[in-house]
Amino acid sequence: QVQLVESGGGLVQAGGSLRLSCAPSKSIFSINAMGWYRQAPGKQRDLVATITRGGRTNYADPVKGRFTISRANANNTMYLQMNSLKPEDTAVYYCAASPLLIMPPRSRVDYWGQGTQVTVSS
Repeated sequence: QVQLVESGGGLVQAGGSLRLSCAPSKSIFSINAMGWYRQAPGKQRDLVATITRGGRTNYADPVKGRFTISRANANNTMYLQMNSLKPEDTAVYYCAASPLLIMPPRSRVDYWGQGTQVTVSS
């Protein structure tokens, strides 16, 4: 079974930066849309940002202007550069991928990572 593997989470002070990475555990030819979700304790898993194979991006309002999603199509590696981090960004961040051209609703996402913890202290 294909898995996505995230890395780059950790503890950072408010105003700091982190860069998350995501890569498949083995080659996947069917990946098109990719994205990042996050889940804070007691809350649902929310969309953070998505990116198509062609590079079209979409961001949730809370992270616009602070986070940047990017990808390398050659190996389906995806990144999330997070700047000006706030305590409310604290969550487990999940990598997601789909064979569809545009990321589908959360319930229809085909591939998920195991999650990486991001903690922002005030």
